Amino acid sequence: MPTSILAQHELPLSFVEPEPRAISTDLAAELIDFNEFEQRTRVLATNAKTFSEQAVTIPTFVNEFWTAKQRAANSLHEISYRACFKPQLPRFFIERVTAPGEIVYDPFMGRGTTLLEAALLGRVPAGCDVNPLSATLTRPRLNPPRPEEVEARLAEIDFTKSHEFPEDLLVFYHQETLRQICALKFYLENRRGTAQWDRVDDWISLVALNRLTGHSAGFFSVYTLPPNQAVSVKSQRRINEQRKQMPPVRDVARIIAKKSRSLLQDCSEEVRQRLGDVRRRAQLTTGPSSHTSQISAGSVSLVVTSPPFLDVVDYAGDNWLRCWFLGIDPKRVKITVPGNVEAWQAEMTKVFRELYRVLKPGGHVAFEVGEVRKGSIRLEEAVAPCGIEAGLMPRLILINDQKFTKTANCWGVDNNSRGTNTNRILVFRKS
Repeated sequence: MPTSILAQHELPLSFVEPEPRAISTDLAAELIDFNEFEQRTRVLATNAKTFSEQAVTIPTFVNEFWTAKQRAANSLHEISYRACFKPQLPRFFIERVTAPGEIVYDPFMGRGTTLLEAALLGRVPAGCDVNPLSATLTRPRLNPPRPEEVEARLAEIDFTKSHEFPEDLLVFYHQETLRQICALKFYLENRRGTAQWDRVDDWISLVALNRLTGHSAGFFSVYTLPPNQAVSVKSQRRINEQRKQMPPVRDVARIIAKKSRSLLQDCSEEVRQRLGDVRRRAQLTTGPSSHTSQISAGSVSLVVTSPPFLDVVDYAGDNWLRCWFLGIDPKRVKITVPGNVEAWQAEMTKVFRELYRVLKPGGHVAFEVGEVRKGSIRLEEAVAPCGIEAGLMPRLILINDQKFTKTANCWGVDNNSRGTNTNRILVFRKS
């Protein structure tokens, strides 16, 4: 399956999209006129090819469409996960192409950013991920407890009672901290799947997962990599030697209570009511995104997602410690990590066929991709034919670009600095 070839040339701001029209003429006009951050939108034409070598021209809009600030969204979002996008990305599309009560879906839900933002905006969230961690990270934030409930439950847990003590984890934790973690794991294991399990247990499990490792006193561990991944025992031993550090004693219950208050600080009564209004219809599925029979055909108004970027991120390896805490064997989680573009396209085409099935007529897909392997592979050049093959029409490309970062020259944007903080979103529509 060949990759497509894309090229861009700049268009005048009076560019009019050919029939059939994109999402709406209003959105195209809005993108052209967008000036919230005092930048002028650049309008490009992207020339793509289908798998059968037919030429397709896609209007492309480049600007800073949402803020680069880290904390410009509801505090419930502040859960770390590898390769996740900012809540402002799904919000941008949810607000523009859906109405309250409609279904917004993410087939690669990760930490659940799209689902949570959709729920906060009064839309019905739906998500799928082959990694069972995703549902564990998402579900509790759709039904958040109150801080007082969390603290009361923590006070009831016996943090001295456990059935295991994996000594190899002492490279991360003081022995007293590890005992507390194992006791919490034991408590959750005994309640999970029983009538006793409730939203408070669900929440505590979520927060504990996200405090397992990190690089500050707000985590259970000694200094290690950021909390969206866990290094191996061997690598952590090397970090400890290089930094001449020993794991300090951490109070597990206190850390969970503190993080809970931080996550819940924006959870007003209005927010709780809005989440409650849509939560009953929410759908969280664990399994392959190409087979989602649980989701009704023609039910979804908008898909906002970002797929695995080839084999760049080792999701199973990064989450081995979280899997241990939940009692999951990461080797049994069949995460698709194609190592080349052709295999990636084949998998994405399967997903797009399923997205075509679940979408309403007139529904949209906002598919965020990026450049990988130091820019030698740009997945935005490969995804257009996948959607077309499934019956969807590419209507526009939106590139969110912050000034302090670099965008690939093929997009006509160069900020002369290392790194990239852009989002490239191909927007498709079902006729």
